[in-house]
Amino acid sequence: MKTYSQKAAEINREWWVIDASTMPLGKLAVVIADKLMGKSKVTFTPHIDNGDYVIVTNAKNLVVTGEKMTDKKYYRHSGFPGGLTELKLEEVIEKNPALAIEQAVKGMLPKNKLAADRLARLRVFAGSEHTHAAQNPKEIK
Repeated sequence: MKTYSQKAAEINREWWVIDASTMPLGKLAVVIADKLMGKSKVTFTPHIDNGDYVIVTNAKNLVVTGEKMTDKKYYRHSGFPGGLTELKLEEVIEKNPALAIEQAVKGMLPKNKLAADRLARLRVFAGSEHTHAAQNPKEIK
């Protein structure tokens, strides 16, 4: 028996929707990264990007455990001296709830040339409504 290697022409992408208020941020990011990479498919091939599209709803109602709302910080630097900016998780959720989920998922994806394309298939919405009803997404429980 030979090892199966998927070809680029054989890729079949599906759409999935998941509610961010159903599980903690870390567990949510693991499930999303798994779907974006396609690791749950039997046709998974490491060097081929055969992952699915993932829609995340209710990002504004993100669940975290412990004191992460006040203790977890997001840093960015402008490149100038003294240009370090830090935001708490609660501030990030208030300003841009999609950023917290995108950063968590980005950290779960492998750091290679496929990561940007995989992350581009992630769609995050703050409320319970999304604009991809025409794609008939399946619900992730």
